[in-house]
Amino acid sequence: MSRDPHGSDAETRNHAQRSSLESRIEAEIDELAHYARRVPRALFFGALVLIGILLTVASMAMHIAPWWMSAGLFAVLVALLAAAIWQEHDVWARRLALTTISVLTLFLVVSITYLVHALFHENISAVALFRDALLLWVTNIFVFAVWYWEIDRGGPIRRHRGHPEPPDLLFPQMMVDVPEWNGWQPTFIDYLYLAFNTNTAFSPTDTAVLSRRMKLLMMTQSVLALVVVAVVAGRAINIG
Repeated sequence: MSRDPHGSDAETRNHAQRSSLESRIEAEIDELAHYARRVPRALFFGALVLIGILLTVASMAMHIAPWWMSAGLFAVLVALLAAAIWQEHDVWARRLALTTISVLTLFLVVSITYLVHALFHENISAVALFRDALLLWVTNIFVFAVWYWEIDRGGPIRRHRGHPEPPDLLFPQMMVDVPEWNGWQPTFIDYLYLAFNTNTAFSPTDTAVLSRRMKLLMMTQSVLALVVVAVVAGRAINIG
């Protein structure tokens, strides 16, 4: 029985297409891995460590949990993230970064909830309340700075290698026709400044917010900052 030459040609083309697709995927993974360790992350890791310290101090001050539990969890997550980046496992680095930031955010929300509870149900001194509120207010800035850094345009690796996703944020330098700003890219300081503005003004001020996910993040940050400020104001007028 003779074999259909057209069928054989189709199988050959399909095999070639699969091979080409696999090659492109492997090349994409290799390129991401190549850039994984070249992204400047010193300030990002510094912010993660600072957040862990602030939340541990807040946990100790408000008696939320034993300090070693939160400190140990933060240390493990940051160590795993650093190992994934060092081993050039970009997919795992991205997942661990988002997981670490999510855990930090959860701890922040729990701490703010305890702060509100303390205002109404505990006989806490004004000095202690203001101290805890200030700790959480500052922590809120750094938590969302790392969120913005990790989310904008698909994350730092995609931004650094020049193949980002559509922008979530539009900084002023990107909107001006000035030769000196051509090719300008935001650094962690720019995201920290954005988070500071959102915490103080409850808005991104000079930066345009384009994506829905970034709008939700900024709404969350503004709400948390407002709750902390409301606790301080409530104490000032002797609520609770």
